[in-house]
Amino acid sequence: MGTLRLVARPFLPRTVRGRMTMLYGTLFLVSGAAALVIAGGVQVGSSSVAMSPANGNVRAQGTSPGLAAANQRISQLQQQLAQAEAPRGAPDNLEHRVLMASLVALVVMGLLSIVLGWLVAGRALRPLRQITATARRISEDNLHERLAFAGPDDELKQLADTIDELLSRLESAFAAQRRFVANASHELRTPLTTMRASLDVAMAKPEPVPAQTAALADRLRAELDRTDALLEGFLALARAQHVTLPDSGVVAFGDVVSAALGAQAAAAAGRGLTVRSDIAPGLHVAGSATLLGRLAGNLIGNAVLHNEAGGWISVVARADGEVATLVVENGGALLDAAQVGELGQPFRRLGADRTGSDTGTGLGLSIVAAIAAAHGGSLTLLARPAGGMRAEVSLPLAPQPAVALAGAR
Repeated sequence: MGTLRLVARPFLPRTVRGRMTMLYGTLFLVSGAAALVIAGGVQVGSSSVAMSPANGNVRAQGTSPGLAAANQRISQLQQQLAQAEAPRGAPDNLEHRVLMASLVALVVMGLLSIVLGWLVAGRALRPLRQITATARRISEDNLHERLAFAGPDDELKQLADTIDELLSRLESAFAAQRRFVANASHELRTPLTTMRASLDVAMAKPEPVPAQTAALADRLRAELDRTDALLEGFLALARAQHVTLPDSGVVAFGDVVSAALGAQAAAAAGRGLTVRSDIAPGLHVAGSATLLGRLAGNLIGNAVLHNEAGGWISVVARADGEVATLVVENGGALLDAAQVGELGQPFRRLGADRTGSDTGTGLGLSIVAAIAAAHGGSLTLLARPAGGMRAEVSLPLAPQPAVALAGAR
């Protein structure tokens, strides 16, 4: 029986509406056919009962020669009359004609039932489509929204209420996670500051410091700096995931990118990198200037850090229709496309073989992705066929401020 289900399943419609329509049509045809069979059986039985007394009378009275001759004559006249009334070439069986007409009516009504079943199924499934569309629109960034399904207390409303309860629990869980990350990152700064101060005091004593102690102190300072950068990344990620944009203003995105590029100029020159830039003027994005500056700085800093000595960087900011696009590319070794596509997740790194060092916290590009999502945009990471990586951020353009328009005139 399992094999039969596997064979028959591809012939079934893929949608619930299609399966309900097929069910409606099949039930109507089966019930119509059963009604025809029952009606035919009843008609045949009544005809047999009606014919039986006449034949019995003929046999019973057949002993009288006059009555037998009269019955024979009547039978001949009835046959002649039936042949005269029947159309030429048509069957003279009334039951056959009724059966054919019933079959035609069954086919027509079967087609009509399929059409009506399609309409009725669509109307019955309309609330379910609304629930699906609303649930699909709700994501991690707008878990505060609810289905708020209005209707009778039936199975669909119970499903919608259950989804609303699930969204409420998810919102609470995500909010608790973000609060924990932010609070933990903030609280851990105090012991780190204390350890760094204690280390500096110990190394500042007038007595000569052994070489091993000095080397250990330098290593501890490096680890403290690394931990501090990691906590700063946690705080930035928590702020980016919990930002409220309606209170933000319009930001000159081109100026933000230029400032971030200038801040990385010294680091790029120290590695002998060639920087090419093409930043279009008049790019304005609605959002937070601080977060957008962090977005551009992380992208450009990532291209500087994860590059080969004497390589190159390309920074392009332009308007594509109603979207502001920032593209940062860098050269380097060939990278795995699948791994590059996952770098937008926290703590995803390609490893020390990418740059020859294990620098970075693994949060830079995840912060970029979170900031872009908070501003209604997206981050796309691609491995370049010739080596290196391409990072593209798309953000919705905002209307230029009235001050900028007046100055342009």
